[in-house]
Amino acid sequence: QVQLVESGGGSVQTGGSLRLSCTASKYSPDNYCWSWFRQVAGKEREAIASINIWGETKYVDSVKGRFTISTDNAKNTLWLQMNSLKPEDTSMYYCARYHLCSWAASFDPLRYSEWGQGTQVTVSS
Repeated sequence: QVQLVESGGGSVQTGGSLRLSCTASKYSPDNYCWSWFRQVAGKEREAIASINIWGETKYVDSVKGRFTISTDNAKNTLWLQMNSLKPEDTSMYYCARYHLCSWAASFDPLRYSEWGQGTQVTVSS
């Protein structure tokens, strides 16, 4: 069973920065992609950023220009650099890995078989 372990969440003030990381316990040789999702209680899980093995990235409009997704495939590690944080970014953040990735579907949480445990990000005004 592959585990994704996240770290880096916390509390910051508006305009602050945080860096989330996610490490997989096992290397995957297939065409996979990683994504970060976030979820507020009572709402659907929302994809915010994806990256594939070729380094292509995409972002939801609400985080473009503020968040950066990156990966070190040799270390099975994913990061999310979050700058200019806003109160509306407050959420539980999850990393996930999608094997045999179809890039067009990378924002669909149902495609992901591996998930991190979640890390809370709280942004105060």
